[in-house]
Amino acid sequence: MSNLASILTDTAALDAGAPAVRLGGQAVTYGELDDASARMATLLRERGVEPGDRVGVMLPNVSEFPVAYYGVLRAGAVVVPMNVLLKRREIAFYLEDSGARLLLAWHGFAEEAREGAADAGTELIEVEPEAFAAALTGVEPTSGVAEVEDSDTAVILYTSGTTGKPKGAELSHRNVDRNSEMAARTVCMIDAGDMILGALPLFHAFGNSAMNATLRQGACITLIPKFDPGEVLARMESDEVTHLFGVPTMFGALLHHPGRERFDTSSLRICITGGASMPVEVLRGFEASFGAVVLEGYGLSETSPLCCSNRVDRERRPGSIGTPIDGVEMRIVDESGAGVSRGGIGEIVIRGHNVMKGYRNRPEATAEAIREGWFHSGDLGREDEDGYFYVVDRKKDMIIRGGYNVYPREVEELLYEHPQVREAAVVGVPDDRWGEEVGAAVVLEPGEECAPEEIGAWVRERIAAYKYPRVVWFLEELPKGPTGKILKREIEVPGR
Repeated sequence: MSNLASILTDTAALDAGAPAVRLGGQAVTYGELDDASARMATLLRERGVEPGDRVGVMLPNVSEFPVAYYGVLRAGAVVVPMNVLLKRREIAFYLEDSGARLLLAWHGFAEEAREGAADAGTELIEVEPEAFAAALTGVEPTSGVAEVEDSDTAVILYTSGTTGKPKGAELSHRNVDRNSEMAARTVCMIDAGDMILGALPLFHAFGNSAMNATLRQGACITLIPKFDPGEVLARMESDEVTHLFGVPTMFGALLHHPGRERFDTSSLRICITGGASMPVEVLRGFEASFGAVVLEGYGLSETSPLCCSNRVDRERRPGSIGTPIDGVEMRIVDESGAGVSRGGIGEIVIRGHNVMKGYRNRPEATAEAIREGWFHSGDLGREDEDGYFYVVDRKKDMIIRGGYNVYPREVEELLYEHPQVREAAVVGVPDDRWGEEVGAAVVLEPGEECAPEEIGAWVRERIAAYKYPRVVWFLEELPKGPTGKILKREIEVPGR
């Protein structure tokens, strides 16, 4: 088994002149990306980064992201992808928990990154395109890639359930390499010369998968830093996009864009969706309007991420997440772990080459999640008579806003820090644009008065923008069970 960075180096050796990454009118070839990542490895080593060290990568969808990602891997270090929207306290937590030696942060988000890195005692490198390019030019490229074991950690993706702080899912070189191979060759059918649209954040598990699948096949990924349906349609036409990775809200936005017919999107062949359930009417409408196949799949950060998908070469069933990828098993089990008969509802559990090593520094959480070799997803599903799986419900309280996971407890903990808040419960509110919006039912301290907008603004200052509650309402008290536990299922959203 070779270093995950071989995804890039092997392809570059075959065709160095082929385009690997596009951003607007600029293209980076495989040879250029290979050279830049080799220089990145040198730069990291000169900063004291050693094999096994963790390096935070807090970059948007720009060509510097794959340079940093594969450069870290080439140095034998571990990539810790981080959302560029994180705020100071969140950045500090990620860096401290991962033990990151260094943080590479985009200059446009440098203020929060600088403060978070200082709090964590982590060295910061601000990535500004011209200065970054000059820094790479000033060092010699590292030859080859660091030798690693296939079980060594390559990437740490942070996730959390509905309780506690985010947990770092440690993915090995083998985990990610095999998963990207399955995604590229057996699901997405990516070939050299294909053009993949990169509108998903590369720091996210799904976007990360799209990048690795693209580059291992010698295809090109055209990046969009922030999703905008008009810009995506224009890019699909100008770059002759063949593959689109996206969450359901993206497909809905493209389908309903008022100027859609003006764009030539005839090159589009295959679309891959995940992150939330795809409404069947959106899937059928998109396929009819764009003439492309939409494949709904399923995965988690802890599973590298792909577990299961519909396929181009097999019967596709709208509403289903398809069948497990090669080398992966899935079952539906009851609370005791016993198998549920076909058609019955239970928890989805997964076993295979894609399952993480475990949560970093969280042995108890790892033991709870991986039992007798099976990863317990926390998602409810069913399996039909032909082996197709369906997600019935999500993890109990998680909110998915525009494809981003929002974990209520994290937001609630902040709300409880507000001096005027006595109690709070965060719930998902149905939303036509985002799928779900973050809602907060709040009980104020006796005698206090506050506007809902003030609560949202207060939280927004302390947390990533996609997490703060846009819908806030006040209650005299929250519904509770006999033990005093807040019963979220009994909370009613005003006017909904």
